[in-house]
Amino acid sequence: METKIIVAGIGPGARDYLLPAALAAIENARYLVGGQRALNDYSHDKQVTQVIDRDIQKTLDFIAEALNHHDVVVMVSGDPGFHSFLTRLRAVFGAQKLVVIPGISSLQVAFARLALPWQDAAFLSLHGHDESAAALAYRPGRTIGLLLDGKMHAAEAAKKLQACGWPGTAFVGVCANLSYPDEQIWRGTLQEALQVPAQAMCVMVVAG
Repeated sequence: METKIIVAGIGPGARDYLLPAALAAIENARYLVGGQRALNDYSHDKQVTQVIDRDIQKTLDFIAEALNHHDVVVMVSGDPGFHSFLTRLRAVFGAQKLVVIPGISSLQVAFARLALPWQDAAFLSLHGHDESAAALAYRPGRTIGLLLDGKMHAAEAAKKLQACGWPGTAFVGVCANLSYPDEQIWRGTLQEALQVPAQAMCVMVVAG
């Protein structure tokens, strides 16, 4: 039987936000791959695990070897379709080798926490890479959701957005540690966001 890579979106992280199909795949996995926090939360001692860290090639080699024996479940944060390890897995193994289980994006959760509709929002990422000035440009009535990280945190993103024409009076919501007990939600203006302390991983919503 042909083995598959099952890419399971784990949403923002907490078990309550994990789809049952993803949880079943994770619990039944013989080979389980994911970030260290995800492995701490969801792996068990009957599984062979591999952490996704900076040595991406080591992780890809682990998956390739494990596929000789069984399916491999790869946990990714949020929804696999938005800025995740899925892109690399497609490039290396091909789409036909993948089974993707969607997850709840942290962007969806952030908009829910802020009681904002998101059907007209643009979703972008400053987590690990840059976006063009055109993509970030201000337009009256525009709403964007941004994935951030410890380097490009809320204060840095606020500077970048102001340089792209966003007014200091624009609404900002900064959502950190979504779904976890230490979740933090901050609301203010883009100017005030220049003083928000850095968070390792968060979502920033800006509405003009």
